[in-house]
Amino acid sequence: MYKAIITVKLRPSILDPEGKAIEHALQSLEYTQLSGVRVGKEIELTVDAPSREEAEAAVDTACSKLLANPVMEDYTFALEEL
Repeated sequence: MYKAIITVKLRPSILDPEGKAIEHALQSLEYTQLSGVRVGKEIELTVDAPSREEAEAAVDTACSKLLANPVMEDYTFALEEL
């Protein structure tokens, strides 16, 4: 059994209005040294698979078909054996 931690982020070429709003708020609070804010999401799930390779394949398929929009988002994931 494995735990997958998946990170999904907008591609660099896609505008991130939520990130821009956060960056503007940080600047108005005088955190002028902070910039380039991009917002993403983290998903944790348990994978019941007999091998690491099968767990990776299952997570990769889930990401590409459901958890991330392949047109607008990139994803990465890490597996941890439980």
